[in-house]
Amino acid sequence: MQRIKTKKIKVGNLYIGGDAPITVQSMTNTDTRNVEATLKQIKMLQEAGCDIVRCAVPDEEACRALKSIIPKIDIPLVADIHFDYRLALKSIENGVSALRINPGNIGSIERVEKVAKSAKEKNIPIRIGVNSGSLDKELLKKYGEVCPEALVESALKHIEILQKVNFYDIVISIKSSNVIDMIESYKLICQKVNYPLHLGVTEAGTPWRGTIKSSIGIGALLSEGIGDTIRVSLTSNPIDEIKTGKEILKSLGLYKGGIDFISCPTCGRTEINLIRIAEEVENRLSNVPKNLKVAVMGCVVNGPGEAREADIGIAGGKGEGLIFKKGEIVKRVQEEKLVDELLKEIENM
Repeated sequence: MQRIKTKKIKVGNLYIGGDAPITVQSMTNTDTRNVEATLKQIKMLQEAGCDIVRCAVPDEEACRALKSIIPKIDIPLVADIHFDYRLALKSIENGVSALRINPGNIGSIERVEKVAKSAKEKNIPIRIGVNSGSLDKELLKKYGEVCPEALVESALKHIEILQKVNFYDIVISIKSSNVIDMIESYKLICQKVNYPLHLGVTEAGTPWRGTIKSSIGIGALLSEGIGDTIRVSLTSNPIDEIKTGKEILKSLGLYKGGIDFISCPTCGRTEINLIRIAEEVENRLSNVPKNLKVAVMGCVVNGPGEAREADIGIAGGKGEGLIFKKGEIVKRVQEEKLVDELLKEIENM
């Protein structure tokens, strides 16, 4: 698919936009003031494949904590600031790679100019984050409801403020909990500006519903070439956000790495406990870095043929199963040993 080309912006040790790979982000849910807990979570996110992490900075103590956190991590950290421009300035001093702050919410143009000047000196971009849940009252009155046009107008107002003070290292997010509004908002904004776009369905929900909503919203836009960085917002452990985000990219061919797992839905021909086996294989392979397609199929007759594009897989029979590679059967194994034998074969590949 052809990506819409946006401005390329540096964020810490990587880039967003242009020809840069699409990055996956998350946000810590620890108290940023608790340095040890926040560091631990960021390192776990890194291990899961997080490219950029965001931390809430509600006060000066959280801001000071950043100074202890940033030197000990290897991914860019974004300071999430609301209203207080002084926290933005101090976060820049303490080494953040980017800010998430809406210039229209921090007061006078002089305050905006101070933040923009400091960010520019340190080569730090600013992400403008428009959210359907906090839309300006004037826009609500103008449009009568939250809608894509209102969200885009809000984003353009914030962008205009930064441009007035000659700041152009901008990333934009326009998030809504309504998937259709979210999709239409991003389609509208990309026709008006060429800044990198941060995609996400805000307040998407629990892992089940949230994954569905995020996959539809983010996936629909990415499939049309829209989007430069993503965050899956789940009411869950932030690690789940990274796993889901990587799978969305992988399913669209936008990320290569790790296990590509496929399994059949089972049917009346299935004679092994395929659901349990599939879940166990998926869990045990979750942190395997090898770039392999692994299949778990329920039928000995059709399994190897239907999944012949897989590098390796299982096809179940009655109390036993076959291990196959590229559609060719290599081993027959008792059901209770299938998963272990599959893992051994993968280790040797």
